[in-house]
Amino acid sequence: MTEKDQLSMQARRAFLGKLGLAATCAGAGVSAVLGAVEPATPKSPAAANGVPDGIPPAAVKASASAPGGSFPTADYDWTKHQWAFGVDATKCIGCLRCVEACKRENHVPTNAHQFRTWVERYAYLEGEEQVRIDSQQDPVNIEASGSEREYRFANRYKDAKVEKAFFVPKLCNHCTHPACVQVCPTGATYRTKDGVVLIDHEYCIGCRYCVQACPYGARYFDEERGVSDKCTWCYHRITKDLEPACVEVCPVGARVFGDTRDKQSPISLFIRNNRVQVLRPESGNAPNVFYVGIDKEVN
Repeated sequence: MTEKDQLSMQARRAFLGKLGLAATCAGAGVSAVLGAVEPATPKSPAAANGVPDGIPPAAVKASASAPGGSFPTADYDWTKHQWAFGVDATKCIGCLRCVEACKRENHVPTNAHQFRTWVERYAYLEGEEQVRIDSQQDPVNIEASGSEREYRFANRYKDAKVEKAFFVPKLCNHCTHPACVQVCPTGATYRTKDGVVLIDHEYCIGCRYCVQACPYGARYFDEERGVSDKCTWCYHRITKDLEPACVEVCPVGARVFGDTRDKQSPISLFIRNNRVQVLRPESGNAPNVFYVGIDKEVN
């Protein structure tokens, strides 16, 4: 991107930011006068121009250049799929290959604090009622790896009496009713017709409302680009019949992905053959990442 393009983008975001702030303030004023009213779900910029909601500006461009096809490519029809993800915590070994693959595939900043997917370790020690939780961004684990660009779990419990321990991969839950979509003032965050929650970075103004609204801590703010970011289930891959990078590299099959409309897909079989559960079901977001082998301490 040229310096001229960068300045143009900054000006665009500043303008959209003022619009978002004005809309927020106006909404607050109306609520104060009329009392509690169910907020309307913000429409995407495309919807404002007569395009069905849920289709981002990028999709409009794609459809214009590829008649008969659908976003993001002419060969992919997002009305014929419904994607979902599965995690088997009984299999995960905490090798963190998934984290490394995600960073490389999606150009995530190479530090120990910003991730599209991460892994948490849960350890129950003898004589302790409280579970101990750490992840690859824990200072002890960073020190063990020797670099913020490499990820591993320190062997901190080698001399302890461990009653139970397991690893839990985490990522965006691509909810059916995503809170992040509801709070976005510009429609930059949207849910696709095939069930994936994406961010149109051309319209993101960096307000971070979505980061705060996510009950799973699955979003981060990219300071360098001035936008929010998160897992997309490698949308650029799955729309070409490829698996997400984290699923492809997992050596033990702890991550499962597929189309729930295909009753014989890996994810359909995973959900049907296991007693699955989701994180924070009480939030009402209706997550589409299904877990096996976790307990009540995982949220």
